[in-house]
Amino acid sequence: MPETTAERTLGIILVSASAAVFGLTGVLTKSIHADPLTITCWRGFVGSILISLYVLWRRQSSGRESLRLGWRGWLLAIEGALASIAFIAAFKFTFVANVAIIYATAPFVTALLAFILVRQRFRLQTLAAAAVSLSGVAIMVWSGFGTGHLFGNGLALLMTIGSALYMIMVRAFRDTPVVWAGAVSAFLLFVLGWFVADPLAVSARDAVLLVTFGTSFALASILWTEGARLIPAAESGLLGSAEVPFAILFAFLFLAEVPPAASMIGGAIVLCAVFAHGGRDWRPGSALPEKN
Repeated sequence: MPETTAERTLGIILVSASAAVFGLTGVLTKSIHADPLTITCWRGFVGSILISLYVLWRRQSSGRESLRLGWRGWLLAIEGALASIAFIAAFKFTFVANVAIIYATAPFVTALLAFILVRQRFRLQTLAAAAVSLSGVAIMVWSGFGTGHLFGNGLALLMTIGSALYMIMVRAFRDTPVVWAGAVSAFLLFVLGWFVADPLAVSARDAVLLVTFGTSFALASILWTEGARLIPAAESGLLGSAEVPFAILFAFLFLAEVPPAASMIGGAIVLCAVFAHGGRDWRPGSALPEKN
């Protein structure tokens, strides 16, 4: 809980800015001609350096944050790296809007997997919102049949499931330095890309965009981390959902990308479910739930 109105305002600004920067992911991925593995390699290289500097700065200022990962931290890093590969690849094979909207269902997928894996009960409103949002996703995925976008939609679903597992592990491994695990995850992507792809065989234009991508990834992660410390979890989750409309807007402005009607209809259904669910938690006087 923030101590002052100024802190809460700063938290809102930081988390909102994080959502805007994260919203650039689809535009940057599609603007780069390199393959997905090369993109994740460069994104991991630049991102890991910047996030590591941030973690070391935080550790120096607080004197409390440990850099010891243990097996839990390494599991987080590896799982996060795999989800990132699916995330970047999905943008190459489908519309930015489809990836962003499918990813918006991550809180509901997390709640379902948490119930299946660790028997963590979820609220009736979460179940209802999940059912509505998944119907919207079904419309988008179904529209991908015969259009060449089915594979990308499938990758987006796979990435969402991976992200949900990551969230569950973050909750379960409370003593693990999560941000540091994110930096290691990004570095693992760099190592994988270096040995499997040819990350140096890129144009000067792509190299600039790749560095920009890595920088934006690190910046968004840091903004989120700092902002989430200052506001309630429900509020940060709702503000973070703004990444979806930002991603769709940026894709339209910079790529002139307009998704088909089925994606628009399915996306509207998902966004209504997400914002209705998040808005209910955010209302003053409502009990602060666990972040789903």
